[in-house]
Amino acid sequence: MGKKRTRDAEAQDPTVEKMEVDGESSDDDDFDIVNVDFEWFNFDPQIDFHGVKSLLRQLLDVDSQLFDLSAIADLIVEQKTIGSTVKVDDQANDAYAFLTVLNLAEHAEKKAVADLVQYLVEKCKTADSLAPVSEVLTAKKPVGLIFAERLINMPPEIVPPMYTMLLDEVEAAVEDKEPYEFSHYLIISKTYNEVESTLTEGERKKKKAKDDSLFFFHPEDEVFQKHATAHGGYQFTKEDESVADSKRAFQEMGVKTHGSMILIEASKFPGAVKAVAQYLSPQ
Repeated sequence: MGKKRTRDAEAQDPTVEKMEVDGESSDDDDFDIVNVDFEWFNFDPQIDFHGVKSLLRQLLDVDSQLFDLSAIADLIVEQKTIGSTVKVDDQANDAYAFLTVLNLAEHAEKKAVADLVQYLVEKCKTADSLAPVSEVLTAKKPVGLIFAERLINMPPEIVPPMYTMLLDEVEAAVEDKEPYEFSHYLIISKTYNEVESTLTEGERKKKKAKDDSLFFFHPEDEVFQKHATAHGGYQFTKEDESVADSKRAFQEMGVKTHGSMILIEASKFPGAVKAVAQYLSPQ
């Protein structure tokens, strides 16, 4: 599954990567098996803009309204040989998942990127553990900002091929003298904790946190943190108390989301990707 995808768009086989996943749903002794073929594609600006923008909105959560998502989505889909989308049935469909990396130094003069970097620098001030991230960003080092998001019910097994292909594509781009030689990779993601939620006569009441345990939306983030120079979480700027109910994931519980950053030195990133593959490989 981790085969290198061609960087020549004209020679690309649209089914170059496939994964078949069995999904089961059980009711007593009855169960159904659904076979789903996931396919990996390069970005196509004519097809992927809206799907990527929607997933960016999900990734950046309530703070997505602070950014020019259209401009960021444009930058992503224009990188036709860097990154992947995951789809079902046909390339013309919206992406169920995507992964890519943007060179922050290369795009530093673009307002959408500058606004996002400034936001991340400000969030770093809220947690001591994120101080090294701020230092790297303000020093304007060649940082690769990784965007990775997928629909919530996507199997995590799709992740290792995406990262493996990204490494191959970045290596090929560097060989071609393209601006993808990074000092660090910065992954922006999300965590959450469960909260109790009470709805009385249609009005939302105060939510009480169940505990301080944080959970990962992306299980690979737990592995990446073990290889990180720095990592930490932060509160969203637009956070409000209604968020927990709108994102209820359990019958009695809601979820409160938090932003997350993981900074990994470029030299350690291949090892981190290998560890993710081992962690998420089907048993």
